Amino acid sequence: MTFISRAQILSGLVAVLLALLVLELVRRRKLSEEYSVLWLVSMVAVAIAAFATPLLRWITHAFGILYEASTVFFFGLVFVVLVLLHLSVKLSRLGRDAHVLAQEVALLRAELERGPGAATGAERS
Repeated sequence: MTFISRAQILSGLVAVLLALLVLELVRRRKLSEEYSVLWLVSMVAVAIAAFATPLLRWITHAFGILYEASTVFFFGLVFVVLVLLHLSVKLSRLGRDAHVLAQEVALLRAELERGPGAATGAERS
C-alpha cells in the first residue's frame, strides 16, 4: 500500500490549480499559447515529481542533493531563471523595436509638417 503525504496532495493540487489558471488566461487572451505550453508542461512536471517519489529520489541522488524538497526547489529556481532570461531577451527586442518605431514616426511627422509640396532629400538631388 502506497501512502500519499500531505505535501504530495498539496503539490498536485497546486499543479492542477495553476494549470487551470493558465488555461483561463489563454481563454481570456491574457497569455499567449506560446507561453501556455511552457507553463502547462512545467505543471505536469510538478505533478509527476509530486507523485513519482522513486523518480524524485533517483534524481535527488543523481544530482548529489540531500533532500527531495531541495531538488524540487532547485529545479523550480532553474525554471524561473530561464523564464526570466527569456523574458529579458523578449523585452530587449521589444525595446529596440519601439525605438525604431519612434524614429520612423518622428520622420513621418517631420515630413507631414513640411507640407504636401515639400520635396524630400532624395527628390532634391
